[in-house]
Amino acid sequence: MSAVGAREQLQEFRRNAVDLIEEGELAKRLEGGRPLRVKFGMDPSSPDLHVGHAIPLLKLRALQELGHTIVLIVGDSTAMVGDPSGKNKLRPQLTRDQVDANLLTYTEQAGRVLDMERTEVRRNSEWFDAMRFEDVLRLCGRMTVAQMIERDTFQERMRASEPIGIHEFLYPLMQAWDSVQVRCDVEIGGTDQLFNLLQGRRLLEQAELPPQICMTLPLINGLDGRKMSKSYGNAIGLVDDPADAFGKVMSLADDVMESWFRLLTPLTEEAIADALAGHPREAKARLAAEVVTRFHGADAAAQALRAFDRQFRDKELPDDIPERVFEDWSADGVPLFVLVRGVGLATSGAEARRLVSQGGVRLDGEVEKDPTRLVAPPEEQLLLSVGKRRHAWVRAGRPKG
Repeated sequence: MSAVGAREQLQEFRRNAVDLIEEGELAKRLEGGRPLRVKFGMDPSSPDLHVGHAIPLLKLRALQELGHTIVLIVGDSTAMVGDPSGKNKLRPQLTRDQVDANLLTYTEQAGRVLDMERTEVRRNSEWFDAMRFEDVLRLCGRMTVAQMIERDTFQERMRASEPIGIHEFLYPLMQAWDSVQVRCDVEIGGTDQLFNLLQGRRLLEQAELPPQICMTLPLINGLDGRKMSKSYGNAIGLVDDPADAFGKVMSLADDVMESWFRLLTPLTEEAIADALAGHPREAKARLAAEVVTRFHGADAAAQALRAFDRQFRDKELPDDIPERVFEDWSADGVPLFVLVRGVGLATSGAEARRLVSQGGVRLDGEVEKDPTRLVAPPEEQLLLSVGKRRHAWVRAGRPKG
């Protein structure tokens, strides 16, 4: 178990939580000193995970680092029912073959966030496939119709005369029964999952087991403001190409950056405030770099940033940039101020040094402030810029002896 005290651990449980029911019970269990069993369920209803799914996974990883046991429920049985949370119409049921196909990528993608060697992975078909019909009836007897239709989703659909399948009533019971099967201490889900989480708490009490603590985390919308979904084309997938993921974050509306910083990056509140206090484009680039680093690593994020800057820069460049050939390369390269003077972007070496030192020179879009930085001859060409209006495509001529 972690050496971090119960009070500090409670702070991590609270961080970004919308609901925490009951916090007092959680505090007592943390004071007991044993690792808690923290459950999270994922239904393989589509083949890929996106950054919206990553919000609870990141919370789970933080709790895993504190020494708690993460129990990842792969809902291969519940996926065939379909979670009615937030649905305003009858959801199509998946076949077992469809579920199994989607399942192939789920644990690999979750492993981009969780330490899977320390994660207990359970398929809920493990217990549901073993049930006889009388067991299903007994499970259904644990909840009344009146309790089920308290759910706001069902009420809205009834008011709109939308059909509700009997099988949809099974979903909250199945998710709750998962909690009983794995002896859950804490269950985590999005805010749309609170009803289901509370049923798990109730069924554990019925089984004369300690009721689970229910924690909900915020949901984030997709790039167009609608719910994030691969089918809408507004999602950033965990396995998206890093450059694509970076560009998608850069397309976000400015007013959602704060919540994305808070939910998807490890930055402190002070660091987030500092980032948002600057230019929105710079803040968004920081956010994009943090998100790509989370799922692809720092090197991939740095490459994605350079690629985006080149693309953004090239859109602003004039069409008639002159091409200059610089021939006096040495084996080690040439000092930047010499190159600036040599291709005619400064009238003297002194002016070239001053321009570089003051941050007025960019090399392939990157500001360079060291006049003596050695520039190697490019294989094809490089872009040298002074201010916003003076540019040259530089090609290498013959090297010095």
